[in-house]
Amino acid sequence: MILNQCRRIAATVTLLAASMPALAAMGNTASTYGLLPTDVASAQGLSLFNTQASALYYNPAYLTRDPRGELTVGLLHGEQELRAASQGNPNGGSSPVIREGDVLNDTPSQQTVIAMKTDLTDITKFDHPLYFAFIAGVEKYGEEMLAFQSRTAQEGQFFNYDRQPLFLNLGGALELFNGITGGASAHVSLRSDATLVANADLAGNTRYERLDVSAKPVIRPVISANFEWGKVFCGDNERCGFWGDLETALAFRGHTEARTSVESNITIPGTVVDPGITLLIDTLDSYQPDIWSAGLLYRFSDRFRLALAVEQQNWQDLEDELDRDTIKDQASVELKNILVPRIGAEWQVNDSITLTAGAAWQESPLESIQTPDVNYLDSDKIIIGVGGAWTLNNPPILAYPLRLDVGYQFQQLDKRDFELTTTRPGITNPYEVVTADGEAHVLTGSVTVKF
Repeated sequence: MILNQCRRIAATVTLLAASMPALAAMGNTASTYGLLPTDVASAQGLSLFNTQASALYYNPAYLTRDPRGELTVGLLHGEQELRAASQGNPNGGSSPVIREGDVLNDTPSQQTVIAMKTDLTDITKFDHPLYFAFIAGVEKYGEEMLAFQSRTAQEGQFFNYDRQPLFLNLGGALELFNGITGGASAHVSLRSDATLVANADLAGNTRYERLDVSAKPVIRPVISANFEWGKVFCGDNERCGFWGDLETALAFRGHTEARTSVESNITIPGTVVDPGITLLIDTLDSYQPDIWSAGLLYRFSDRFRLALAVEQQNWQDLEDELDRDTIKDQASVELKNILVPRIGAEWQVNDSITLTAGAAWQESPLESIQTPDVNYLDSDKIIIGVGGAWTLNNPPILAYPLRLDVGYQFQQLDKRDFELTTTRPGITNPYEVVTADGEAHVLTGSVTVKF
């Protein structure tokens, strides 16, 4: 009882310590759905070749492809329904876990995104263009900057989907050689540490408390290069035939994580004397692996372009992180690195209207069908997107062109069986078999002013 009381106090401190931009699943909006409508509508197939500010996250080098500055404000609404249908207890024991229907997660993701890109040449003494950009997002349409969750789940929990309260990237790009551009950006997150020293009674009332909470920034790089082969080989795309319509992009995104560490020391007079009980909690709320990306873009005409991209996501590195997680270490999660192929197409119907479509297939990195106590669920998924943009070259009031974008994406999770297990004594494992599946619908729109 005493230890449980101390654990409850420590858990409370964990939540207090999460005064940081934190995610609530092993994934984020940028990699799960996409940041701006073009990314969402092309299933990120065109993200390496998107001239908008979201290039800062996927391929910073592509910021140079449009010399104009821009200011973008967007909204993203993602509705997911993630299910776990019970197949009963395979051991014929007690009834399966009681849950309200098959739906485990239907909490929407509602993100506000703001982005800006500009040419800094005018504030330097150089004539060489230097582009700077930032992009940030806040959950619940700007109302939620904090959400932290790290738990075991008797009923099961999905590995990849949930909210992302704060997203921040900033960086820039420039042309290195004729036809070769480079770019870099920084993804900024925070790590929190908390220390609690308190005197408590058996009812949980504390006194003489001391609580220290600190956070430090964790910066991970995004580095990329883009090649226009017509300029590289011929000096000019228009005079180079096939090569003049071909581009290649290479990018690396460093892994990101949200982590909180808590050290609590509790003394209960007459029961737990000085130096008291010390509890250490070091837990990971979310993780996004190192991602290597490569893409090819070919312009079939002035109005139609097609892109093929592939990502390698190094999820195996997460195994070591989870082994050090004091909440999830008993899960013994087995993960694998995966390749994610993507395709995206863009058709400029006329000077005002552009249509976009794309598709992708993502294999689940989760190999384990048993992860004791934590009970992760995940499935392979098919991703399809469509969208469009309308450009007003002479909008009312504004002196610059205005672009309106909209994108829709559908994700279908395949059915996959998992065995729910626990380390609690007296229970025969697995105590339930569930079939995980689900779908997600994403709708996003943005307004961009070009200047």
